[in-house]
Amino acid sequence: MSKILIRGAKVLGGEAQDVLIDGETIEAVGTGLEAEGAQVVEAEGKVLLPGLVDLHTHLREPGREDSETVLTGTKAAARGGWTAVHAMANTFPVADTAGVVEQVWRLGKESGYCDVQPIGAVTVGLEGKQLAELGAMHDSAAGVRVFSDDGKCVDDAVIMRRALEYVKAFDGVVAQHAQEPRLTEGAQMNEGLVSAELGLGGWPAVAEESIIARDVLLAAHVDSRVHICHLSTAGSVELVRWAKSKGWNVTAEVTPHHLLLTDELVRSYNPVYKVNPPLRTEADVLALREALADGTIDIVATDHAPHPREDKDCEWAAAAMGMVGLETALSVVQETMVDTGLLDWAGVAERMSLAPARIGRLAGHGRPVSAGEPANLTLVDPAYRGAVDPAGFASRSRNTPYEGRELPGRVTHTFLRGRPTLMDGNLA
Repeated sequence: MSKILIRGAKVLGGEAQDVLIDGETIEAVGTGLEAEGAQVVEAEGKVLLPGLVDLHTHLREPGREDSETVLTGTKAAARGGWTAVHAMANTFPVADTAGVVEQVWRLGKESGYCDVQPIGAVTVGLEGKQLAELGAMHDSAAGVRVFSDDGKCVDDAVIMRRALEYVKAFDGVVAQHAQEPRLTEGAQMNEGLVSAELGLGGWPAVAEESIIARDVLLAAHVDSRVHICHLSTAGSVELVRWAKSKGWNVTAEVTPHHLLLTDELVRSYNPVYKVNPPLRTEADVLALREALADGTIDIVATDHAPHPREDKDCEWAAAAMGMVGLETALSVVQETMVDTGLLDWAGVAERMSLAPARIGRLAGHGRPVSAGEPANLTLVDPAYRGAVDPAGFASRSRNTPYEGRELPGRVTHTFLRGRPTLMDGNLA
């Protein structure tokens, strides 16, 4: 059916309204809407949001299809309410040429579950020595606007400056993985009381903060855009807040797991809690929540990092870093931000849809829920509570830190340009 009537949904958490979808577009928003022959979705008590946009996803294809593929990753995205994801460049081969980013982009088109916007590498092979083909990736069919060596820091200040200068020509943005490598050699977890007690190599907050300080200054110097990936410390919050007070073009993201989990969990030695950057202290978590609420941190991004079982089912020191997050992100944000009163649902829409689409310059996403707009929509049941069961994930990997944990909220429907990708909790 080309017409779908969503009846009685709380648009952005406000008053109940009906939303009529005709083809790829929202035809009308109001009360008492009717449409002959339309498929009706009863949405009483549910919240309707613009489709979520993730600026930081690892889809692993090409090269690590044992962890994830574009198809399985976009299925996971649909289950989590995402209508667009940005795929990071640390694939095999690295997405540092027009050919590789176009391959990822086409795989996303073929999947049909959400739009996939490739992120291009800043440097060749993520080696930090030579700029990659930034212009060619931008001019390709994929139209790359975001560049990152995520997983590795662009630690050479000259290379970082040149990248910022280059992307300025087409209003691109460099997304920095802020980690001074010399300060994190042998690091296994956050540096602090817990690391000292456990005897694990510490990952100091200053390793992140020193790179952020340098890069906001560089961005201001060349008048370009820099985006800080997975910001994780209270000190980083203050640096970004200072940069924004200067009017510099700086944006930042926080992951759901850094909004909820702390380094105390590492006492279990369960490698599911091993992540880059590491889980920090409760004081950091509270600072991140406050910064997300007041807009210092612009967006929530998942840093969805799938790994096969053998990469996590081992001793802590040998385990890979990363967690899956596409299917649980909205629930964690509801628990940490909405249910605590720090954000309303309109604020969630801004930080998980409108702002990430704006930062990534992603047309057609992050739009208002109003007549004439693309029908990229997410319907969530905020009253639901249930334990996380990774056996039901669409993702190929199961490395979630929330297994067995009860979380609020459940995405019931996702619409990509009017076409259901998730209906009543089931993939279409």
